[in-house]
Amino acid sequence: MTAEYDAVVVGAGPNGLAAAVALAAGGASVLVVEQGDTPGGGCRSAASTLPGFVHDVCSAVHPLGVASPYLRTLALADHGLEWLHPEVMLAHPLDDGNAAVLLSDVGDTGEALGDRQGWEHLMGPVVDQWEAVAAEVLSPLLRPPRHPVALARFGLRAMWPATVLARGLLRSAQAQALFAGIAAHTVAALERPLTAAAAVMLGGAGHASGWPVAKGGSQRITDALVAELARRGGRIETGRRVADIDELPAASVVLFDTSPRDLLHIAGSRFPPRYRRRLARYRYGPGTFKIDYALDGPVPWTAEACRRAGTVHVGGTLAEVAFAEAEVARGRHPERPFVLAAQQSLIDRRAPEGRHTLWAYCHVPNGSTLDVTSAVEAQLERFAPGFSERVLARTATTSAMLEAYNPNCVGGDIAGGASDGLQLVFRPVASAHPYRTPAPGVFLCSSSTPPGGGVHGMCGYWAAQDALHHLRHPPTGVERDVA
Repeated sequence: MTAEYDAVVVGAGPNGLAAAVALAAGGASVLVVEQGDTPGGGCRSAASTLPGFVHDVCSAVHPLGVASPYLRTLALADHGLEWLHPEVMLAHPLDDGNAAVLLSDVGDTGEALGDRQGWEHLMGPVVDQWEAVAAEVLSPLLRPPRHPVALARFGLRAMWPATVLARGLLRSAQAQALFAGIAAHTVAALERPLTAAAAVMLGGAGHASGWPVAKGGSQRITDALVAELARRGGRIETGRRVADIDELPAASVVLFDTSPRDLLHIAGSRFPPRYRRRLARYRYGPGTFKIDYALDGPVPWTAEACRRAGTVHVGGTLAEVAFAEAEVARGRHPERPFVLAAQQSLIDRRAPEGRHTLWAYCHVPNGSTLDVTSAVEAQLERFAPGFSERVLARTATTSAMLEAYNPNCVGGDIAGGASDGLQLVFRPVASAHPYRTPAPGVFLCSSSTPPGGGVHGMCGYWAAQDALHHLRHPPTGVERDVA
């Protein structure tokens, strides 16, 4: 059969779009098929509370977006993407009325935390070689490293449980709390090995290039990728659900920006039994409970630094954050959840004059249908007394609702799969080419592949490189089972 396209991409999330752009840049004719009414997946914005209030549906703050080695090569600014940087990147309030802060400079951050020596020892070597670190960590790790020294320095920090590294290297309660909050982006019990990786990576990204938001909403990142794809001749069809791979137009390669579960459902008939078993055993992480707020003024944080911060981590001390995340890992809803909040409207016009938005979520057991609004707001009130009086409207989204909105978020898992243990590195299987499947010409390009979750496009970029190699050097025999 003559191929109608060189490549078809299933799913128009950030990784699917990044893959499509990279394929088109490599000379391939590309069609993207998206079941939603609009592209974007976890990178969309909507008016979910009141008219005039713009809320990010899923992803909101983008340290890995602005630092992405691939996205930085694209002229997305030509399509209207502008990064906005808050005065304080990240604040983490404590009960004494003060807040730990992440600032641009490593030394300044250490001074503010009361532990310059510890913070510089922890983050300095990573930030000093940031470009090399980002190139290594945001790529498949089962390939010969191009920057082995930088990777080793990162790995010596990333390998530890976040609680162990924080207590071993950091002396002040503020520094330990800040590190724990960043590590909690792993969405795993912080006593587990490798949970320090997210904190070192995201903290390093913040020091190197910031924790910005996209002006106008995260949807602007998607819009810029869509425009870049169109400029290169690619096409997108929305509102088209794919139940079976044979429903797609004929193509030389097919890339799936989906979960392993949906890849198995759609294309499993082409895989050998061993690979199907591996996909079926893929683990999904905790879910997410999210609230969008329309406020009649800024959040009344007690700590002054929080009033200037783009992101606020609400959870108290290292011990409290670790306990909350451990409870979630045990399948429980913590009484005092760790809450991640974003205040985009402090630096971006997301609300009517004098009004504000707040984006907040916490981790819950996978598939949870429980509304934990009261627990989230109790944490916000703890550090911002009077917060509830500012609320004009709120829209809560349970984990089950999130999966219904975006099937890639299996059970409300926004990270594309559990990010603890070896699955942090080996996604969805242990392979030097994790994007390839045993079916010739079929690839996975979602955040269920390295380097994992986040709006950075690197999963799509690396999958596209494998797909382009396949297009240029078609296999002459049966490909080996990559499982």
